[in-house]
Amino acid sequence: MTTPLNSDRTAVNSIPNTSRITPELVAEHGLKPEEYEHFVKLIGREPSITELGIVSAMWNEHCSYKSSKVWLRTLPTKGPRVIQGPGENAGVVDIGNGLAVVFKMESHNHPSFIEPYQGAGTGVGGILRDVFTMGARPIAALNFLRFGDCHNVKTRRLLAGVVAGIGGYGNSFGVPTVGGSVGFHKRYNGNILVNAMAVGLARADEIFYAAATGVGRAIVYLGSKTGRDGIHGATMASAEFGADAEEKRPTVQVGDPFAEKLLLEACLEIMKAGCVVAIQDMGAAGLTSSAVEMGAKGGLGVELNLDAVPCRETGMTAYEMMLSESQERMLMVIADGKEDEAEAIFRKWGLDFAIVGRTTDTLRFVVKHNGVVEADLPIKELGDQAPEYRRPYEEPLPRPVVTPEDVRTNASVADVLERLIASPDLCSKRWVWEQYDHLIGGNTVQRPGGDAAVVRIEDGPKALALTTDVTPRYCEADPFEGGKQAVAEAWRNLTAVGATPIAVTDNLNFGNPEKPEIMGQFVACVKGIGAACEALDFPVVSGNVSLYNETNGKGILPTPAIGGVGLIEDLHKSMTLAFKAAGEPVLLVGKTKGWLGASAFLATVCEREDGAPPPVDLIAEKRNGDFVRGLIRDGIATAVHDVSDGGLLIAIAEMAMAGRVGTSLEAPPAGMDPYAWWFGEDQARYVITVPSGQGAEVIHKAEMAGVPMVKIGKTGGDRLILPDDRSIVVESLRDRHETWLPIYMGASS
Repeated sequence: MTTPLNSDRTAVNSIPNTSRITPELVAEHGLKPEEYEHFVKLIGREPSITELGIVSAMWNEHCSYKSSKVWLRTLPTKGPRVIQGPGENAGVVDIGNGLAVVFKMESHNHPSFIEPYQGAGTGVGGILRDVFTMGARPIAALNFLRFGDCHNVKTRRLLAGVVAGIGGYGNSFGVPTVGGSVGFHKRYNGNILVNAMAVGLARADEIFYAAATGVGRAIVYLGSKTGRDGIHGATMASAEFGADAEEKRPTVQVGDPFAEKLLLEACLEIMKAGCVVAIQDMGAAGLTSSAVEMGAKGGLGVELNLDAVPCRETGMTAYEMMLSESQERMLMVIADGKEDEAEAIFRKWGLDFAIVGRTTDTLRFVVKHNGVVEADLPIKELGDQAPEYRRPYEEPLPRPVVTPEDVRTNASVADVLERLIASPDLCSKRWVWEQYDHLIGGNTVQRPGGDAAVVRIEDGPKALALTTDVTPRYCEADPFEGGKQAVAEAWRNLTAVGATPIAVTDNLNFGNPEKPEIMGQFVACVKGIGAACEALDFPVVSGNVSLYNETNGKGILPTPAIGGVGLIEDLHKSMTLAFKAAGEPVLLVGKTKGWLGASAFLATVCEREDGAPPPVDLIAEKRNGDFVRGLIRDGIATAVHDVSDGGLLIAIAEMAMAGRVGTSLEAPPAGMDPYAWWFGEDQARYVITVPSGQGAEVIHKAEMAGVPMVKIGKTGGDRLILPDDRSIVVESLRDRHETWLPIYMGASS
C-alpha cells in the first residue's frame, strides 16, 4: 500500500497559509459562503490558498455543472451506435467498418468577448484537443456564433476578431472549418457566443479514456510549457460580466496552433505505441481538473510534484501552476515500463515531457512544491461530488398566437423578400467562411453555405454530414418548443443532404441560473431537446453548458446550440440545395398554416418580436424527413432544402441563387394570406425538385406515405416570378444576399 502523504501530521501542517482566507477572498474565487463552509467541513480545517484555488476551479459552474447536471441526466444518451456518451472528453459513435466518429461542442464565450482573437482561437484549440484526446484524428471543425446588434459600437470589432481567431487557429492547425452559424441580436451586445465543434475519426476499438488505472504509475505532463495566462479562466467563465469586463484580459489564454499540431501527432503516435493508460486534456482549470478527473474517474489517488512541471516563467507558485490554463498541454498516465519510449516520441516532436506525479491508492489529491505539501484533499469529492443544485425555476408563460390579421405592412412580397435576403441574419456569410480553410485535407464534399457540410470518410464511399443550429427567438418565446425545434432543424439539415442523423452534441448557452426565470428557460429547453432527440432517435453523446452569460444583469437570449452528425452511405448520392435545371417541378413537403409568431418576417419587417413560435410536430418531422431521405436515396430528388428562417420564399430564393436558375411560382392556396404563406415558419417542411414529368408521380407517392406535398412552381429562366407581383432577377437578388456583410465589415468604425 502506498503511504499517504498526510499520514505524517507534520506534512499536513506544512500546508502554507500565506494568505488569510477571508470572505472577500472566497467570493473572489466564485464560491458561495455555504459552499466554502461545506469545503471546510469536508477537509476538517481551513484550506491553504492553493487548496482554495483548486476547489474554486473544480466546483465552479464551468467544470462541475452544479446547476445543470440534474437536468442533463434526463436527456437520451444511448443508442445502438453509441460507444461513449456524455462524461468523457467527447462522444463516440460507431459508423461501421471498424470506424467511429468522435465529436463535441464547447463554448469560449467570455474569453472571446474580452479578447476575441485569442478567445476564439483557443476555443478551437480546446475542442480539437477534446477530440484527439480520445484517440481520433480531427477531420472537421464547425462553429456557432452570435453577436450583438450590428449598430452596436463593439459588434464589428468582435466579429472581425472572432472570425480571424477561428481561421488563424484552424487554418494553421490544418483542420477544415466546414460549417457554422452566424447571427446578430441586441441581447448579445454585452456577451457574445463563440461555440466551437470538432469532429474526428478513430478506430472503434482504439478509443482512449480519462480514467486512470493501476497504482504507482507515472503521471506525465506533455506539450507546451506552463505560464501565467488563463489563471482563473474557468472561474471567470462561471460568472456574469460587469463594468470591469475589459480588465479580465489576463484570464484569457494564448494559443499556438503549430504547437497543437505537434501535440496531435505526438499523442497519436504515443497511443499507437501502446504507452497510454489514460489521457486528459488540460482545458478549463488546467492541471487541477485534468489530474483530479483522471484520479476520480479511476477511483485512485494522485500525487503531483510541481517541481517537475515545465514552466516558461520564473518564480511560479503552486497556486499559479495549478490554475494556469496555458494551452496545448496534456496529462497522461503511462503504462508501466513505457516511460522512456513515450519520452523519446515526445522529444522527437520537440515537446516537453516530464513525469510530474504518480497514481496512488489513497483517494487523496496531494500537491507538493519545493518540498512542501501545498494541497492534500479528498479526490472523489473534488472530482465527482461537487455541490449539486436543483435551483428553483419559473415555468415560462405562453405567448399569444400572431395571426395574419395582427400584421400590418405596406411592403409587397417582392419588397419583403429583398429586405429579408439582405438582413444581417439571413444574408450570405461567405465573408466569414472564406476566411476559413474549408478544403484542407481534400475530403470536403460540400463546403459551407448549404444545409449541412459533407465530409468524406477516408477514401469513401461513406461520408459524414455536419451542422450547427438553433433559433434563439423561438427559445425566448417558448423554450420547450424552441428546444424541440433546435433538434428538429439539425435533423432536417442533415436529412436535406441525404444523411441519416445519428447523434447530437449540444452547447447550452443561458444567463444566470440563480434567477428563476432563466432557470425556467433552461429546464424547458432541455425538456424540449430531450423530447425531440427521443422521438427522432437522435441521442445526445456530448456537450457543454455555458451559464452566467449576462452583463450588468442583462442576459442573452436562451441559446441551446445543437451540433448534429449524420451518416451518408454513398457520398455520390448526397444532395445539394441548388436548382439544377429548367423545367423541373418545385414541390413543397409538409403542411403550411402560415405561422408568423417569432418569425424573421415579424422581427425584420414589422420590427416586432412577439408571438408564440411555430409548434414542432415530431411525428410529422420524422415521417416527412424519412420520406425526403428516401427520395434522395432512390435518385429521384434533384435538389432539396429545408424550410426554416424566413419561411418558404427565402428557401426558394436560396435554391435559385445557389443554382443561378429562376423559377415561376404559383399563387398561395385560396384564402391563405400571402405573407403567411411565403414567410410563415411552419416546421417539418422541405422544398424539393424532381425531374420534369415526375411531379405527379412523386406527389402520389407522398400521398400514399401520408406526407403532405403540393406543387408550387417550376424552375427556369433567370428570375423569380411571383404571382401578382413584380419578378426579381436572380443575380440581382444574389448581389443583395452576398454584399451586406462585406459592406458592413468594410465600413469605417
